[in-house]
Amino acid sequence: MILADDQSYRDFGFIGNAIVHTPRLDQLAANSACYVNGYVPMSVCRPSLATLLTGLYPHQHGIHFNHPPPGLAAMRAMSAAEYHATRATSDYLIQRVPTLPRILARHGYACLQTGKHWEGDYRTAGFTDGMTLGRPADRLGKITGTREQSGGEWVAHGNGDAGLMIGRETMQPIYDFVDQHAGKQPFFVWYAPFLPHTPYDAPDRFRRLYDGKDVPEYLLPYYAEIARFDETVGSLLDHLQRKDLLSNTLVVFASDNGLRPHRQRHEQQDARSKLSQYEDGLRTPILIRWDGHVSPAQYQSLVRTVDLVPTVLSAVGLSSEVTPRMHGLDLMPTALAGESPPDRPAFGAIYPNDAVVLGRPSRHVRGRWVREGDFKLVVPGPATPALSRALFDLASDPEERSNLADDPAQTARIAAMHALLDQWWSATEDADVTQP
Repeated sequence: MILADDQSYRDFGFIGNAIVHTPRLDQLAANSACYVNGYVPMSVCRPSLATLLTGLYPHQHGIHFNHPPPGLAAMRAMSAAEYHATRATSDYLIQRVPTLPRILARHGYACLQTGKHWEGDYRTAGFTDGMTLGRPADRLGKITGTREQSGGEWVAHGNGDAGLMIGRETMQPIYDFVDQHAGKQPFFVWYAPFLPHTPYDAPDRFRRLYDGKDVPEYLLPYYAEIARFDETVGSLLDHLQRKDLLSNTLVVFASDNGLRPHRQRHEQQDARSKLSQYEDGLRTPILIRWDGHVSPAQYQSLVRTVDLVPTVLSAVGLSSEVTPRMHGLDLMPTALAGESPPDRPAFGAIYPNDAVVLGRPSRHVRGRWVREGDFKLVVPGPATPALSRALFDLASDPEERSNLADDPAQTARIAAMHALLDQWWSATEDADVTQP
């Protein structure tokens, strides 16, 4: 499972971006069932990654936030011991569900975690091996996920600590893991590098790839990181090829959420991308490669990252492990047949970065959204600041600039789409959330 971190759906060559440098991702897409209209349920990393681990929506797994109560500002003032104890209060949300690595490990798989992982020690989510330990890395700094508290002590940021070195500094832990298990034991690799996420510190050779191209200045540092990430994807696939493993390996790709840099403050996101209800935050291509089984093709149907756990379990013969709480669609039958999956809506909700209380996602909803066909509806929720009511026609208005919510001609469509949202989740109760 290869996961980009903070990469907009429109920043891939195979999506139609003629400037961005993604030759290895383009090659992966050409060898995959390529779903260009994929969606994450929430446009920030931790909730999205938890969905990829569990096959559940954030209002089910309960990880709708990056930071547990009382929130990051208050946690920064804590002692290191208090900080780590506070982060651990949400561990049960991932411990008490059958995650993909936990299921696979029960069936004999070795499961390696690398890169982004917000759930403390890699074993908390069910991995058998991993880089993230939920404590400060030996080397201090942003790319080891280690941060100084206001009192001077150092703590694990929570987003992956030492695991964040993968891709940025080395791929060796993955190579060693693959070499150890190839031909001896089935394995699962979670490659979720801190790329193209900030800091934008890619070596100059990645910036030089854009020499002579008309790249806006505010995009160049971000585009260099994308090229850096693309190279690591190629290196990983090359290693699998050298080991003669690609024909018997399922490769899945998605972004955890999208991002576009702010035009003036390049290391910050544009407000209409990450953490927002807009396409640049929520939409991602989804790729499924399985040589000799999945026929390469591109599909326009809406798919969701919540579909991926059922799909992977189906591919490895473990459909019986799909639980009633998993509402995703198994994409494998249509991928094997070379057919487009059925048309279905995509759903999600937008939450604040900090949680006020655990186990009550409904209290935190800033807004819910649904895409059906070419239209996307956003409805406000109870949390502050609430999102504005909006309807967009993505076919004629892909940048979501023309709000049709007050158009009388759209009244019936809005009512029908609102009903779809309520059938998915009314956001008034928390009956389905994971319990302590």
